[in-house]
Amino acid sequence: MLVASRIKPEFYFKITPFLYGITLILLLLVLAVGFVGNGAQRWISIGPLTIQPSEIAKMTIVMMLAYYFSKWGKKALDIKIKKNAFIYGTFIPCIIMGIPIVLVMLQKHLSCIIILGLIGLIVITVSGIDTKYIAGFTALGGVGVTCLALFTDYTKDRITVWQAPEKYKLTGGWQTLQGLMAIGSGGLFGRGFGKSILKYCYVSEPANDMIFAILCEELGFLGALFIILLFALLVVRGYKISVLAENVFERLVIFGVCTKIALQVLLNIAVVTNTIPNTGISLPFFSYGGSSLIMIFFEIGMILSFSRNAKITK
Repeated sequence: MLVASRIKPEFYFKITPFLYGITLILLLLVLAVGFVGNGAQRWISIGPLTIQPSEIAKMTIVMMLAYYFSKWGKKALDIKIKKNAFIYGTFIPCIIMGIPIVLVMLQKHLSCIIILGLIGLIVITVSGIDTKYIAGFTALGGVGVTCLALFTDYTKDRITVWQAPEKYKLTGGWQTLQGLMAIGSGGLFGRGFGKSILKYCYVSEPANDMIFAILCEELGFLGALFIILLFALLVVRGYKISVLAENVFERLVIFGVCTKIALQVLLNIAVVTNTIPNTGISLPFFSYGGSSLIMIFFEIGMILSFSRNAKITK
C-alpha cells in the first residue's frame, strides 16, 4: 500500500493494458497448470508462493474499463450516433469485462463471477452511457449466472443446503449452522477479543470466509456493527475522492475499487448470516489470504495516490 501510494497516477494509466493482458495470461495458466485446493483449481504455484489470478482480475477489470472510457469516452457517450453508442459504449466494454469472466467461469468460481460482473456493470453505468444499451447485456449475464447456478451440481447442492441447512447439519450445512451459532453466542458485547470457542474445530474456515462469524462471537453485536460502520466510512470517503478526481481514469478506478469493497463486504456478511447460499467470498482486510490481501492493499494505495491529485480542501 505504501509503495502503491507513491506511484504517480500517470504510470498506472500507462501500464493498465499491460496489467490487463498479464491477468488474462494468468487466468489461462490456471486452467493449464493451476493446482487444486479445497476442490477447486484456482491457484498458480510459483515456488513457495501461490497466486490466485481471479483476485487480480477484480482490479484489472476496473482499471481497463476506466482506461477505455478515458480514451474512447466521447464516442461511447455520443448518443446522437446510435451505432457508436452501442459499439463503443456497450459492446466493447462488455467484451473487456466478459473475457476474464469467461475464464473465471471455467474455474467454476461462481462468487468471483458475480463480483466481476457486478463491478464491471456498475463501472460501465457510472461512466455515463445510456442504461438502455447495457440493460440487454445485464439481462443476458443474469440469465447466464442463473443457469450456471441451477444446472451445475456444485451450485445446486449449495442452494439446496441454503434452503434448509439443519437437514444437512453434518455435511453441507455444518459451516453455516456453526457460523450462525457463533454469531448468536456473541450476544450484545461478545465473549471478548480472542476468546472465541467455536473457531476451534467447529466453524470451518474461521480465519477466512467465516471470519465475520468469529468477530461477532468475540466482539458481539456492537463490535460487528462498529466494523460495518468502518467499512461504510471507507467506501463513502472513497466515493468522495472519486467525485473530486482530476480525470475519468482516476474517477472510475476509485469508484470501482470502493464498489468492489462494498460488494465483498455485503456478500460475505450475507453468506455468513445465511441470507444467500454459501460461497467463498473473503472479507476485505480481515480474511486470511495472500492474493486477496495484497490486492486490497495495493488498491487502497492507488486511491491514496489518486487522492493527492484530487481537488480536496486540506
